Amino acid sequence: MSRAVWAAAIAGALFGAGLALAGMTDPRRVLGFLDVTGDFDPTLAWVLASALLVSAVGQRWALRRAQPLCAPRFQLPAPRGIDRRLLLGAALFGIGWGWAGYCPGPAIAGLAVASREALWFVPAMLAGFWLHDRVVR
Repeated sequence: MSRAVWAAAIAGALFGAGLALAGMTDPRRVLGFLDVTGDFDPTLAWVLASALLVSAVGQRWALRRAQPLCAPRFQLPAPRGIDRRLLLGAALFGIGWGWAGYCPGPAIAGLAVASREALWFVPAMLAGFWLHDRVVR
């Protein structure tokens, strides 16, 4: 396996372990965060803030390098404006997240702990990915 594949596998495993450790593989925790008028659970806010801090520091450190460790060059997205497609995608993501209590990362990590919810969510998510590819083409 290439160095890039190993780096991706290690990063994914670390990400999944962090999600599991923070309790984010439990959709009730996510739904508790979204329930601001009821039984509010602020755990997700701490997870998001920690991720933002680590990401900001890591990106500043990484972009100081001449090139990435596992690629010939950096591939950064070009800035784009906010359009209808972005807003629709964000709304669908948010609706799915609020309905199921999962987004892709925690859902996949949930498979590792045999979460019943993840066992139905991940196939539905994959079907959504497949449908998106068919509609966009």
